Amino acid sequence: MSNPQAIDMSGTAAPLLREEAFSSTEVLGAGEREALRARIKSLLKAQDAVLVAHYYTSPDLQILADETGGYVSDSLDMARFGKEHSASTLVVAGVRFMGETAKILTPEKRVLMPELEATCSLDLGCPADEFAAFCDQHPDRTVVVYANTSAAVKARADWVVTSSIAVDVIRHLHARGEKILWGPDKHLGQYLRDETGADMVLWNGSCIVHEEFKGVELESLKRQYPGAVVLVHPESPASVVQQADVVGSTSQLLHAVQTMEADTFIVATDNGIFHKMREAAPNKTLLEAPTAGKSATCVSCAHCPWMAMNGLRSLADCLENGSNEIFVDSQVADAARVSLGRMMDFAKQRQQAVLGDA
Repeated sequence: MSNPQAIDMSGTAAPLLREEAFSSTEVLGAGEREALRARIKSLLKAQDAVLVAHYYTSPDLQILADETGGYVSDSLDMARFGKEHSASTLVVAGVRFMGETAKILTPEKRVLMPELEATCSLDLGCPADEFAAFCDQHPDRTVVVYANTSAAVKARADWVVTSSIAVDVIRHLHARGEKILWGPDKHLGQYLRDETGADMVLWNGSCIVHEEFKGVELESLKRQYPGAVVLVHPESPASVVQQADVVGSTSQLLHAVQTMEADTFIVATDNGIFHKMREAAPNKTLLEAPTAGKSATCVSCAHCPWMAMNGLRSLADCLENGSNEIFVDSQVADAARVSLGRMMDFAKQRQQAVLGDA
């Protein structure tokens, strides 16, 4: 099995306790931001296009999506919105597997991305050929993969799941006596195994952002803020998940900030979500869960470097030039649509929203 590719962030730093999280907003000259925003709005209208942006992209893109009738959400919900929208072109601000998922669900539409090189460590760490060989070693197992995977990996799976519905799907399969092969996130897989008791073998992958949250430093931060509610995405290590008051997808964590009475939250997920959290609950204090400290082996800024590649300049360029179009082989797309469809049918039968992947 492959280990996920990682970015070298060696060094030391104090834990990030800043409330003003999200430091990777694109640097633009005076007047350039408004000029780009106006240009993009005009291009979207002229090209019958709609912008969908992930929670982890910059506030610039999230605000623009909201202002132009687009959508900000998790990746599968972004793709579903695009499928239901009348626009003939979808512009997906996120990482590559999100553009592929949009194309799988709407093969008749043109799908563009601001940056094709924007990818995901979970996707990179799970090559389709190696994953297929892993599956072949366990032919008696039902293959369930996380939405944060390539189209080819989805095509090899029996089920695709998002983090908000994964526990229910695994519990359902376990109740039917099925043994599970899970990929690619080992931390989410371990969480699912602990929650359901299912017999699962796990691919050895992880998210380079969530992997860096530190259990020892989180414990120390909780002592500094004893009334804070700890919100954790299940892609995080077990030492972090075990300290959570709420474990859930990005949408579920956002809902917790909106609805819980606490006034301070420690958030263990990509800090791009802070933009929507602040919109939803402007009077609440949001702190990043620590990614550095005495127990750290590297330093992370709690933000995906590939998500940060999306910006107003690249968005304008892809619209103006028709560049960075996503294509998915038709046979791969057909097979992936089956595994995605199983999850969506499962959710529909239970009248449950399928939200929350990355």
